Amino acid sequence: TLFANMERAYEDLDNEMKEKLDGLTAIHDASPFFEGMKANGASDDEIRAKKEQFPESEHPVIRTHPDTGRKSIYVNTAFTQHIVGMDKQESDDLLKFLYGRAAIPEYQYRFQWEPNSIAFWDNRACQHYAVSDYWPQERSVERVTIIGDKPF
Repeated sequence: TLFANMERAYEDLDNEMKEKLDGLTAIHDASPFFEGMKANGASDDEIRAKKEQFPESEHPVIRTHPDTGRKSIYVNTAFTQHIVGMDKQESDDLLKFLYGRAAIPEYQYRFQWEPNSIAFWDNRACQHYAVSDYWPQERSVERVTIIGDKPF
C-alpha cells in the first residue's frame, strides 16, 4: 500500500498557490462507487439506500488537522468531483495538479505487507492506494473506521 503525506504536499506549495487554494471548497461524491454497485447487480433500492447513507458533501480543498493544526490537501480522485465556484476547465486543471501531488515519490511511503501486518493511518492527513502486487496471494482486509470530525 502506498501512502502519500498530503501535509507535506501542501507545505511544499509556493505561497501564491497556497493563497489561491485558501478558502476553496470542493464537492465530494461517491457516484462512481454507486455506478459500480449497479454494474455488479445491486438493485435500485440498494443503491438509493447507499446514496442516502453517503450523500454528496462539500469540504475544504485545504483542511486543517484538528489535533496538529497542520494544513493538508484534501482532494482525491475517488470522491472529489469539482471545485465550487470554478468553471469545469479551471476546476479540472486545478484538481489534476492537486491529485498529482499525491504521486510525487518524496511524499510517499510504501508499506510492505507481511502476514499479520497491521497498519493505521490518518485519512485527514494522507491518502492511500492499494497496489495490486500480491498475486498469486489473496488479500484479506478488515477495516475499522473511527468517526471523526467535520473537515475545516
